[in-house]
Amino acid sequence: MRILIIEDEIVIARFIEQQVQNISSAFEIAIAISVDEVEHLFPDFIPQLVICDIELNDKLDGIELLRQLKVSHTFETVFITSYKSMNMINRAFEIEPLNYIIKPLDENRLYAGILPAIKKIKENLPQPAADLNETISQSELNILRLIAQQKTTPEIASILNLSPYTIKNHRHNICRKLRLNDETNALLKWSLKNQHLLAK
Repeated sequence: MRILIIEDEIVIARFIEQQVQNISSAFEIAIAISVDEVEHLFPDFIPQLVICDIELNDKLDGIELLRQLKVSHTFETVFITSYKSMNMINRAFEIEPLNYIIKPLDENRLYAGILPAIKKIKENLPQPAADLNETISQSELNILRLIAQQKTTPEIASILNLSPYTIKNHRHNICRKLRLNDETNALLKWSLKNQHLLAK
């Protein structure tokens, strides 16, 4: 699992990192201490969980930063903050975090706040790549890769020299094979979350 810690105080960021590693040493963890670092890291790291402080003392606060990132990326969120106002909590929950941890931090508070998020993400992890390759045809994989690039059905049809109707049929079959709801954004969300499985 890939976890990004966004915290402008490096000492606190390292403390959070250590607590996450105590849960599992297998996690890939990255730290960003500024909005610029987040924007630089995000496209390549593609985190599945973002642990984010709300007050970053930067051009954006944590809520607005993650709100913007969620437009084009799919990930789960745990907020950490010293703010206790209901207004701030309500604003944070507009982007549907899995948890909200109030500072000051300690080992038990972090563990209790982060563990449910990790368990939920693990429950939704995709099937192994080998199984995916057995389930999904090569042409369907090509379509999933284009969906991950946020191409529309007409654009995919043009790139693959197929009719939009054929692409729609493929999308329906892929949803059925992956046990997804056959809705407009289901495949986009899945493909963005699982780009590592679609790599050639």
